[in-house]
Amino acid sequence: MTIDRRLLLSLVLALAPATPVPAEAPMSAIDWLSSSVSPGAPVPGKGSAAVLPPVPGEIPVSGAGTVERIGVASLDSPQAPASLGLMPASRIGLPRGLWGATPEADLAAALRKERLDTLPAVQGFLLELMLAELDPPITPAPEGRNVLFLARIDRLLDLGALDQAMALLEQAEPSDPEIFRRRFDVALLLGEEDHACEIMEKTPSVAPSYPARIFCLARRGKWDAAMLTLGTGEALGQIDRETAALLGHFLDDATADEAEDLPPPARINPLNFRLMEAIGQPQSTTTLPVAFAQADLRTNSGWKAQLEAAERLSRMGVLDPNQLLGLYTQDRASASGGIWDRVSLVSQIDAALSSGKTEELDRLLPQAFALMQEQELETAFAAMFAARLRDLPLSGEAKRLALRLALLSGDVEAAAQTHPEAATEEPLLIALARGNTAGVAAQDLLGLTVKRVFDAPPTTVPAAYAALIPDRLGEALLAAVDDISEGAKGDPRRLEAGLVLLRRAGLESLARRTALQLLILERRG
Repeated sequence: MTIDRRLLLSLVLALAPATPVPAEAPMSAIDWLSSSVSPGAPVPGKGSAAVLPPVPGEIPVSGAGTVERIGVASLDSPQAPASLGLMPASRIGLPRGLWGATPEADLAAALRKERLDTLPAVQGFLLELMLAELDPPITPAPEGRNVLFLARIDRLLDLGALDQAMALLEQAEPSDPEIFRRRFDVALLLGEEDHACEIMEKTPSVAPSYPARIFCLARRGKWDAAMLTLGTGEALGQIDRETAALLGHFLDDATADEAEDLPPPARINPLNFRLMEAIGQPQSTTTLPVAFAQADLRTNSGWKAQLEAAERLSRMGVLDPNQLLGLYTQDRASASGGIWDRVSLVSQIDAALSSGKTEELDRLLPQAFALMQEQELETAFAAMFAARLRDLPLSGEAKRLALRLALLSGDVEAAAQTHPEAATEEPLLIALARGNTAGVAAQDLLGLTVKRVFDAPPTTVPAAYAALIPDRLGEALLAAVDDISEGAKGDPRRLEAGLVLLRRAGLESLARRTALQLLILERRG
């Protein structure tokens, strides 16, 4: 598909705005977000947008019309994005006023802090915290740009929790440029390109960038308009050379088929990731942020790519373990070594459980657990099989592992009751599952630390958090999460303080599950 270049240039000059264009958009909080919003896009309450030139043949959009809402929310839901959520705070044992007096900007900075190397129980708590309906902090951010809400979304994106992030974003007003950017990018990573463009089309108060507009024009079949907009963007310096070349390949299949492959983008983002896929040069997601792994879960990806993506997302605690089990067992391993050994062993365990071959499980379970432990997938493995193993007459190492898997799977008190004989074999684990470690011995420093926390109910707030309680409980809990994660690497005082605060805050189940994972998973460095 071609267009007369002289006509294009004359149209570009005629449509070029007289006002100067900023050289570069502000850096994003997450450096892989697409620049899907024009640098001149509007800031709520701070003036109008720098609107892109019109595209010939398109009906003009009036700036005086109302903005159509895309998300669906209940009539009584709070209006402030900071208070939006997918579950009541009470579901995770927290008060709605958790954030209290902590300034919004301080909370946002605390939430953005990287916490990807932590225990699964702690990671799960952080995920639930991002999804909870909580009252906004008393002190809003001075700039007032949905700072806390965006920090929550960005934490979800860091975890690869795209479905949850989209569900939250769809409750918020999309006219904020930063909310729009995230909705657009999440839709792209979920393989919902048309939905991403629908978001753009129904949000006229946000000026899309040239690359995003070109992409969506092409998706709607308006190839001539997309080519014209590409030329306009290049002439105005709004599209860098690398992106222009990529868009050119995307728009002109005939030329692209004869040209050499393009080099991978220097900075990958969801938009150029999708464009590279569209021109037949899909990019591997294994070295990209975990959010990109969601793209490999689609059925058009190969089985190995789906498996690798599912394992990455399972490590982050955002994938249903049954989905991982389904991928492991959907076919026979096509090779050996690496991921194929895990596929083979998980499939054999699933078959042995279905056929009741206990002796096979005695042999397979230790091998499989060792491989899953290497990949830090023990809790996903427990979710797959703990319930099915619970009442089986296993022996030796397999019997010990069945208990540990039951303790990792969630309902620790039920697990302790199901294995009463283990009180003599694993006394500290069983005592901890029951909530009182007094009277049992500890074998090492970690065991002594756990006993100091659980030998008796806590009576005071640890000194590290005393200044934050009760008015800044949420901030204190985030600090406790950091202390537990770092304390597990060799600082028993921080570990003890963090666990005690969880108990004092009423998060007894979380404290127990965290301590059990410390003892069972042995992640101490």
